[in-house]
Formats: sequence, structure tokens, C-alpha cells
Amino acid sequence: MKRTLLATCLAFLLTTAYAQENSYIVKTSGVLEGTQLETLNKEEETDIDFISQNFKFQSLCDWQEGMKFMVIPSEYDMVVKTFTDARTDKDVSSVKLRHKIMVYMGHEEDKDGHERINFRCQDDQRKYYYEIPSETFDDYCFNNLGVPTLAYLGDVDIAREKLIGKDVYTKTNLYRVDTELEGDGYLDVMVDKDVVVKVKAVGVGTRDFPVKIIVEDKDGNEFYQNVAISKTNCSLNDDDFVDDNAKYLFANSFELVEDVLNINSSNFRQFLGKVIHTKYPTKLLNEMSKKMQSIPRLTEYQIEAMTAHKNDDKYTLKLKNTTLGTYFYIDMLLDEHLAQDQSEYFGYIFALGPGKKIETSEGSRAMMRAGHVGIGFSEDETMMAAGEPDRVINGENGLYTWVYQRSNNKLLYVDFDGSGRVTKTYTRDNNAKPMGGAGSAARHSSSAARQAARSSMGWGGKGTPIE
Repeated sequence: MKRTLLATCLAFLLTTAYAQENSYIVKTSGVLEGTQLETLNKEEETDIDFISQNFKFQSLCDWQEGMKFMVIPSEYDMVVKTFTDARTDKDVSSVKLRHKIMVYMGHEEDKDGHERINFRCQDDQRKYYYEIPSETFDDYCFNNLGVPTLAYLGDVDIAREKLIGKDVYTKTNLYRVDTELEGDGYLDVMVDKDVVVKVKAVGVGTRDFPVKIIVEDKDGNEFYQNVAISKTNCSLNDDDFVDDNAKYLFANSFELVEDVLNINSSNFRQFLGKVIHTKYPTKLLNEMSKKMQSIPRLTEYQIEAMTAHKNDDKYTLKLKNTTLGTYFYIDMLLDEHLAQDQSEYFGYIFALGPGKKIETSEGSRAMMRAGHVGIGFSEDETMMAAGEPDRVINGENGLYTWVYQRSNNKLLYVDFDGSGRVTKTYTRDNNAKPMGGAGSAARHSSSAARQAARSSMGWGGKGTPIE
């Protein structure tokens, strides 16, 4: 027994150097103070659609050649040999293969009538196989037994692509931090539930919980959880993910901030990625300028994300302007019955479908992204940059001026020539008279004139939303 324990300890010491060279081995950057391990009793939650859309369970019967796995042996596996060298037909110690990547190469029956599952080691290019103990391949995979020691890297690769840099909520109290730079030691730590953290790294965990997700809280503390996602090659049954094991399901440890709406809104998914347009003028927060920007009717956006607020019933919409590529944000209610003011309701301000297409140059788009009006801008470009004018001043010889009220008690004047192109922009105090241009012989436009100015964006009157 002493010899076995000594061999196990030596095995871990000899193989820690692999971790530093392998990108699938990730570690938290610090150690938090530990607390006593507490039993977590939690019902298994139904995985959110993020899981079903991106991670598919693949039975051994359905494995395709080229699928990749990493050898992550347990202490028992470090003593009991799993793989055989195909050249020598000699069993190979898991110490030698630990953290090696195995590529699935199909299965076959050997000359003795035994079924074997073949692999090529990506690290040393040698061929290895796992001999099925006593069954046929079909019987073995039907019983969902899998191959010992192997953690499925397909889940890790997808999780890296989809999760790194994303904000998630913590859904349990118990997580871990690494206690050794290159070893497998960890310390359990207590964390508050429903705290927003950012995914910093994704690597390999264990055979049963192959995706190691490292997150960071607002104070810079890092911790992680090893989770099962597709459960491909997992040795546990669904009934095993209860009690303390429940937290090792992705949905029981993490929840994407973007997916919270799936719980609260039945129509959430039909909006994500859809193109919408403004039915009424509104104001959105410009991500680039960090300022609220006036937006005219019929401006087109694609919905990038919807994030539920924790303290009220509103959602923050992240919108991408399809012409400029600029991101905007607005807080809205998705439920009309909760809106005391109709301007707070998403369905009142926005409608599904494309808006007005704007023809513009790259140089103009650079200014418009920052909310600036440039000389030579068309009416459409001016509205994209500054929104609906607060009033229109008609001058002589077809000249006219659009006037915008700014938040600093200033007025922005935009002069147009007879062809509808900007000739000059300037600002004045709210009580100052406009200088030159259309204002030199100007008079305030009537309601009919203002309506004619709005027609350039296809507006149908302030009280008539265009669906």
C-alpha cells in the first residue's frame, strides 16, 4: 500500500511540468481565504438554451474520427493502466500520458476477437488503444461507459469561444481557487450568489467535469468551477448530478447575463439578432461618445443583447446601428402592462423590420459615429448624427436651418443650401440670435413647414407611428 501511495505521489510530481506548456491547463491567479466545505443541496436546473444550442452530447456510438480528448487520470487511474501502445501491445502508464491529447481514430476488432478503441496521441504521434474489457463495441457504447481518463476537449474549445470575456452570474455559493502554480491542489471558497463576474479563462477540468471556467469578480478575485456541459464521455449518469454534484452542472454554477431574459420573458429569443427600427424619435446612449444622442424615426438597429436589471423590471438593450456599426444602449420595459409611461415600453418605440437605408461615405460615418454634423452632410446624414431638429427656420432662396437644443443651454444651428446639403454649423447661447446663413432673413417655420422637413425621413406625423 505504501509503495502504491508513493508511486502516486511521484507521478503527480513528475508530470506537473506539462501544465506550464499546455494551453488547456489554466489556473486562477490568486488564492482566496478558504472556508469549510459545506454540502450544497440544489435541484438540477434545466439547462438554458445556450447549452442546447452550442453543446451536443455525443455517445461513444456517435463519436467521429478527429474528436479530441485529454488524458486526465484520477489517483486510481494513475495506478491502473488504461491505454496500450499499438506498436508494442504493452500497457502504458497514465503517468506518461497525463495531459496528453488523444485524437479518436475509430474502433476495430483485433486478431484475438477483442474490440479496441483507437487513438493517435497528438503530442508524440504514437498510436494507442483502449481495449474494451468483455463486451462488443455496440454493447459497450450502448451502456454509455466511455473511455476512462479522457476529458472531452470539444466542450472546452466551444466554451472558450463562447464564454471568455462574457459576464455571468454566480448561481451557487461554493467555488474553488488553485493552491499550487502547476499542481492540482485547490481550496474551496464561499461566494455570494447572483453576483456578476467576468469569465477570464477556460481550460480543461476532469473527465466528468471537463470544462474549467475561471471568473473574476469586481475586486479582482479569481475563482473557478469545473463543470459538465454536454456530458460527452462523462462517467456519471444524470441521476448522479444531485446534492454536492449538482453545482458541477454549468447551469447550477453560472448563468450568462445575456440569457437571464429566458427566465422572465417568453418572447426574448425572437428579439436577439433581429433588425428593428425606431417608430418615434428617442434618445440612446452612444457607446463611443458616452453621451445621450437624439435618434430620429426609422433608424435601423440590430439587437445584440438584452440584460435584465436586478432592481427593477427593465432591461438594458444593446443595439448596433446597421449603417454606422456603432453600439447604443437604452433601458426599456418589455412588458407593456408594467409601463406607466408608454415611452418606456419597447414595443411603443421600436418595431421589427428594417428602417430607412442611408447612403453615406466612410468619412461621414466616422463623424456620425461620434454624433458630429459635417459640412456637406445630407439631411439623412444630419439626422443620423444629431436626430430630429427641435425646430426648422426657413430662409430666402430655398435656404433653411435646423435648430437643436443642447443640454448645456446651447443651441446648435445647421444651415442647409437649396439642395439639402449642410453649408455651416455653429452654436449659440439659448437666448442669442442666429448669425448669417438662413437666419439672416429667417422666420420660424409653421407646423406645415416642419412637417415637410420631417418628410425627408419618411415621417408620418408625430402621433402616427410607422409599423
